[in-house]
Amino acid sequence: LAWDPLVLLAAQPTRGLDVGAARFVHELFLDMRARDRAVLLISEDLEEIFTLSDRIAVMYEGRIIGVLPIAEADVRKVGLMMAGMEVAA
Repeated sequence: LAWDPLVLLAAQPTRGLDVGAARFVHELFLDMRARDRAVLLISEDLEEIFTLSDRIAVMYEGRIIGVLPIAEADVRKVGLMMAGMEVAA
């Protein structure tokens, strides 16, 4: 992050961190977004995904089954997609 990347890939970035450290990481990502940087977040933590994302892409069996804008996403839709079902945006 010292080089101020235009794109950051973050896989499970807060797994194993305490609450304060996780909050710090979230604030870094939100700051990057505010500066028009892209963060590709890979996480199993739905609360984290819903808090930080503009769009949610869900994978099932190795392929992206759908992409939802955060305004249209909810836990039910994402859960159905995680089970391999396609849902209307």
